[in-house]
Amino acid sequence: MRRDCDIAIIGGGAVGCAIAYVLSRYDLKIALLERNPDVCMGASGKNSAVVHAGFNNRAGSLMAELCVKGNMEFENLCQTLDAPYKKTGKLVVALDESDLPIIDDLLEAGQKNGCEGLTKIGRAEMTELEPLASGAAALYSSNTAIINPFLYVFHLAEAAMQNGAEIYLNSEVTAIERSGGKYSVCAGDNVFSCSRVINAAGLYADKIAAMAGDTQYRIYPSRGEYFILDKQASELVARPIYPVPRKGAGGLGVHLTTTIDGNMLIGPSAEYVSHCEDYASTQRMMDKLFEEAQALLPQLERNLIIGAYTGIRAKTVPPGGGNFGDFIIEESHSAPGVINLIGIESPGLTASMPIARRVCEMLQVRCRLAEKAGWEPVYRANPVFRSLDMESQNNLIRENPDYGEIICRCENITKAEVLNALNNPLGARTLTAVKNRVRTMTGRCQGGYCLPHIVDILTNEMGIPPNEITFRNIGDAPFFGRCK
Repeated sequence: MRRDCDIAIIGGGAVGCAIAYVLSRYDLKIALLERNPDVCMGASGKNSAVVHAGFNNRAGSLMAELCVKGNMEFENLCQTLDAPYKKTGKLVVALDESDLPIIDDLLEAGQKNGCEGLTKIGRAEMTELEPLASGAAALYSSNTAIINPFLYVFHLAEAAMQNGAEIYLNSEVTAIERSGGKYSVCAGDNVFSCSRVINAAGLYADKIAAMAGDTQYRIYPSRGEYFILDKQASELVARPIYPVPRKGAGGLGVHLTTTIDGNMLIGPSAEYVSHCEDYASTQRMMDKLFEEAQALLPQLERNLIIGAYTGIRAKTVPPGGGNFGDFIIEESHSAPGVINLIGIESPGLTASMPIARRVCEMLQVRCRLAEKAGWEPVYRANPVFRSLDMESQNNLIRENPDYGEIICRCENITKAEVLNALNNPLGARTLTAVKNRVRTMTGRCQGGYCLPHIVDILTNEMGIPPNEITFRNIGDAPFFGRCK
């Protein structure tokens, strides 16, 4: 089917959804195209969920500038979007005396970048903040925070939709053609005719640019593996703890990160891979992760591990090319009207809103953007049952008895919340879509209790036969037949 729009945004990660949200303020017909059955299924949902301060980025880089801007506004942004946010601070630890000069370098870089709340502290001050952590000294960043990246991106997307943006899931872009000053973007079963294309495709941004006729870019995928620890581990530390970044590591080093939902993460590793979909968890790397994590926190025990996952960074530097590149945000010279966002790796989540505004400013140079009447930037989410007091919970149950039926015991999630997740404005229907919205299948039992109940809801409430239920992507079916 042919569809007309003013702007096609390719990619439904944090950056693509932030761009849709910012542009929904204007009198534009916006189409966001996402290859997966839901938004936030790439790098935006497979990271450490940290709002970075900006001292790890090279002074004068676009990364540094946009990261610092993003950090400063993120708390207010999350309040506007009704997304969880917690300012925890962060320690970057010198494990021994040889690491101390790196602490000084980070402090100097942070000051040049305009970071606030940075302090070099000694062993005694470290012990006051984190009694169990190892190290000779640390850089303390008071403005570092943690978020739920899924809810942040979902709320951006749904806020954009409530302001008229259209989001097309399961719509992988397969061709881009230009004729008469307009682009035809083939995605899924549709062809989108538009005058502007915004390429926010993350790991596939170089391929999308090439489809539009711009072949100058190349993305080098770098895999990062993580452990997920049981909530018991949250008693060990109160904030993210990083080692000082060492040259040639390709990332910030294996770190301990508290999450907003009470778990702890160990990771990530940093390893170049040949394919953008190589999400393997490897025994060799996972053993190394735990060994390095114990150097930061000797009290860690393997019986705290309840899961693992892998993310892939979209790097612009090849193996051996140095630790970090920079964001590339520019209009293509060979494909006028196409804005390419290349190499949006960490801290892309933190910088997503400043990146979106930068794209908006680039569009305003080319064409006049008229604000629409009645734009509503505020988004309000459904209540989270486990976070309410007893009186509020009882009131919800009286209004809707489905709040009185617990589907997930580990995370105390109700049937009403599962139904809310399935009836989300985006129309996502997979088991992963439910998991990412309300945290089913994320507790100690990893879905052992709640999965059959969710399948029952999908079958009896949503009318989806068990053999048509999808775990994550189309064709990714957890069931293939009946045993009796």
